[in-house]
Formats: sequence, structure tokens, C-alpha cells
Amino acid sequence: MWLAVAGIAPAPLPLMCVYMLLAAQAQTFFNTADVVSAVENFPDRRGTLIGIMKGFLGLSGAILVQLYRTLHIDPTRFILMLAILPTAITLLLMYFVDVHNTHERYNKKFLDAFSLIAVTVATYLMIIIICDQVFTIRSAVQSVCFVILLLLVLSPVAVALKAQKPESMQHEESTSEQRIGLLREEVAEGSDSAGSSTALGGSNLDLSAGKENLNVLQAMGKLNFWLLFLAMACGMGSGLATVNNISQIGGSLGYTSKETSTLVSLWSIWNFSGRFGAGFISDHFLRQRGVGRPFFIGATLLIMSVGHVIISSGLAASLYIGSVLVGLCYGCQWALMPSITSEIFGLNHFGTIFNMVAVASPVGSYILSVRVVGYIYDMESPPDEHACQGKHCFALSFFIMACVCLFGSAVAFVLFIRTRKFYRQVVYARLKSFLEK
Repeated sequence: MWLAVAGIAPAPLPLMCVYMLLAAQAQTFFNTADVVSAVENFPDRRGTLIGIMKGFLGLSGAILVQLYRTLHIDPTRFILMLAILPTAITLLLMYFVDVHNTHERYNKKFLDAFSLIAVTVATYLMIIIICDQVFTIRSAVQSVCFVILLLLVLSPVAVALKAQKPESMQHEESTSEQRIGLLREEVAEGSDSAGSSTALGGSNLDLSAGKENLNVLQAMGKLNFWLLFLAMACGMGSGLATVNNISQIGGSLGYTSKETSTLVSLWSIWNFSGRFGAGFISDHFLRQRGVGRPFFIGATLLIMSVGHVIISSGLAASLYIGSVLVGLCYGCQWALMPSITSEIFGLNHFGTIFNMVAVASPVGSYILSVRVVGYIYDMESPPDEHACQGKHCFALSFFIMACVCLFGSAVAFVLFIRTRKFYRQVVYARLKSFLEK
């Protein structure tokens, strides 16, 4: 892509699309390896861990924007840097991505440290973005701010090094034979009565899913897979449709370009907050009360529908309030979906299955962005103009997306009801058994 942009090896549009496809696939490979390894290393806090991993993925765009503004490099060189820097970092650190024997008592404090760092980075970025839009920041000050941001981003390395101290490793090795991974344990005695139930993807409980023996084809044969897929298509699709059109929405409502750019910049912060918050909160309620994670998908889709209604109203500050709600809830879906997939369908084929469910995102985005928002926007635009002005431009589109989210919420609550017994008798029982060791 850099060669094409720099004019060294010009490429037609179809070939540029192939380049972008390869880049997107590479990012998915990195993401899958990290998430799958993290879930196996922290089986009792997978929601929090996935929230952190996905949260930093959401923040990466805002971090790179700060890098671009600080270095003042031209776009062509920036593309070259994007080609080299992530690849070099991945090659340098990929040998550390592995599954290790861990125990809740020893890894919790380090996970808490990662959580604190993640929240600190997000808060610091939000302050920088807001200040950059409100004040004129000098180049020297911006450089200092970026150095501080870089130190915050690198600070998890110190936590990882501390976690690898010899005494900690020796203590873990001395007790490794007493520890069994959460997802590989037999069901606790309280769940024995459910052993004769039918498949989880059917109307009852399936303990075989807890033993991680569902491949992608078997998972796709279960109704629960399609319920989760449909809920994700509604939530992720409407969220992407919002962020893809947020500049046009702001323009139609009379927002300045600076205001809309601020909204776009802050989207990554709300996205991170949703990802981290959903993972942490769902972990808490699962550990304390055995509440299944699908409940939180249903709840966040309800809130997302409220955000769409607020945007469709076109009232003063409606885009600010609505984008916060939609951004938060959109991020929640990306933290909850992998956790639910690993718990319902197991870990043997977790990477494949959760990426199959993630296909709901582009499917929902295409339907809602192109067939709903784009089509209605063209209808509302004057015949001789390419731009539409006024509340009517997006009012109907976002009302439709609000209804879509309500439907997705109903689907998620159906999934919650179907898996409630499984979460209480299998996941919650195993979790308690694991923590008591």
C-alpha cells in the first residue's frame, strides 16, 4: 500500500482493496492469538482480560493519531511507519504469547495493575483530545504529552517483568500439580444432575460444551450460535453505522467540523470504556451471583436503542449524548461476545468460532449503513445536491436502528434464558470450585 501511495508501484483500486484485505486479516490473526491465549491464562477473569485486550485495540487508533500529530510526518511516511512498526513489535514479542499455568491468588494483583494502567491511559487520552480541541497546544507541549503517553503505554511491561520474578515462578511451580485449568475441570457435584440434559444448543443444557468438544460446524448447528450472531449483528452493525456516518450527521445538524472531529476522536474512548467496563462488570456478577453474560448484551442493546433515539431526535447536544451511549454499548459487545463464545462452545475451537460470530459485524454494518442509512439519506437529500441539511436526514434511519437494537436485545434475553441454567450449574459451579483451590 505504501508503494502505491508513494507512486513507486501504482496500483488500481481492486489491488488496493486486496492490500487492505491483507492488512485487516493480519490484524485479526494478532487479535485472535492474543485473546485466545489470554482466556486460557485467566479462565476465571476472562471478561476483564478480554475487555483490556479489546480496549487497547480500540485505543490504538487514538494513540496513533497522537503519534501522527506529534511527529508531523507526511501521510505517505506515516503509512510506511504503520507497515513497519506493528510488524516489528509483533515479531519481537510474539514469543511471549503462550499459555501458562496460573492461579487466581497470584495473578489477580497483576491483572488489577493492568486494569489500572488501561483506565489511566484512556483517561489521559481523553484529556489530551479535549484539550487539543479547546486550546491551541504548542509543539513542545504536545511532544511532552506524547512522551508521557508513551511511558503509560509501555508501563505494562514493568508489570509483566514483576510477575515473572523467580520467587513467584518457584511458588507456582511447587503447586502446579494441584492446579487444574478452570475450563478443563469436571463439573462440580451440584451440576451432576444436569449431566443427562440434551445439547446446550438445543432447549436444555449441554455439558459437552463445557468439555470443549464443539468445533465450528457443530457450534453453527446450535440455535444459541445464531441467537448470539443475530444479537451481535444488531448491536455491532448499528454501532458501526453510527461511527461511519457521524461526520455527516454532525454536518446535517449544523455542527462545525471541529466539533465532529472531536466526536470521532472521543469515540475510541467510549469504545474502550464499554469494552473494559462490560468485561469487568460481567465478571463481577458472574463470580458473585452466577449471572450469565448474555444478560448484559441484552441490557446494553436496550441502552444503545436509547442512544439511537436521542440521535434521531436532532435536539441540541443530542449527537454528543447519543454518541456516548452508542459508543459505550458498541464497545460492550466486543468484550461480551468472545467471553460468551468461550463459555458456551468451549476453547478447543474458540478462535474460529468467535471470529465466525464476529462476521455479524460487517454483515450488520452493510445492511444498516448502506441499505438503511445510505438509502434514506439519498432519499432525503435534494435532487440537485449531494448533501442533506436538517434533522430529517437521519431521523428515520436512527429510529429504525433503535428498533433493530430493541429486537437484538430481545434476542439476547432469549439467549440469556436458554443459557441461565448452564451458567448457574456449570460455569458458576466450576468458578467456585476453581477459586476454592
